[in-house]
Amino acid sequence: MDKKLQSINLQKVPNHIAIIMDGNGRWAKNKGMQRVFGHKNALTAVREAVAGASDIGTKFITLYAFSTENWNRPKLEVDALMTLLITSLKKELSGFQKNGIKINSIGAIEQLPKKAQKTLTEVIEATKNNTTITLTFALSYGAREEIVNAIKNISKKVVNNNLDIEKIDEKIINNHLYTFNLPDVDFMIRTSGEQRISNFLLWQMAYAELYFTDVLWPDFRKEHLFDAIIDYQNRERRFGKTSEQIETDE
Repeated sequence: MDKKLQSINLQKVPNHIAIIMDGNGRWAKNKGMQRVFGHKNALTAVREAVAGASDIGTKFITLYAFSTENWNRPKLEVDALMTLLITSLKKELSGFQKNGIKINSIGAIEQLPKKAQKTLTEVIEATKNNTTITLTFALSYGAREEIVNAIKNISKKVVNNNLDIEKIDEKIINNHLYTFNLPDVDFMIRTSGEQRISNFLLWQMAYAELYFTDVLWPDFRKEHLFDAIIDYQNRERRFGKTSEQIETDE
């Protein structure tokens, strides 16, 4: 067994890990290659992160795969990313089935190319009964847009007298988000040294622990995930309480 894995308390692992997979472009540039080369070599990191999360018993992992802002990147890069999405999902399907990985997606999926939508829908359907871990891809995703959409949908219900304005609470809002079927994020990891959350799961990360590493995403492996989890377990999650209250609760 991995020594770092042995150092992890499997009774206190985050239930939901979110990852901002940053650094593909810099990784490729460091090797004198085009940015697309970095994206292609990021797949191993995805496999390692999911496998590591599964090893420790985490049930949900969400990857920031393509933001709403990413549509502004050069067309060549966007087209390559969409093609990579299609080929990767098809290639990895047998592995998803073998390892009990359920695929999920959040974001404005209707903005993706039709072929990408079709492949994503097919993989989601094929893996819907898997139960080991739920792997969610945030695609054409932006948290502010998600919240705006939720407000619009809730407002329509109020206007049409299908919802009493006084009944609106956190649960109602949560049920109108893309992530209505996912738990809140416990732990967010961002690679490449950047220390921002970049419009990712703003509502869902209200009480998440944040972890930033200088490792570029294509170099990310299980050992880096385990390092992050060990750091997470050395923190005190108080949720507004005092340290003394936390000790009493335990």
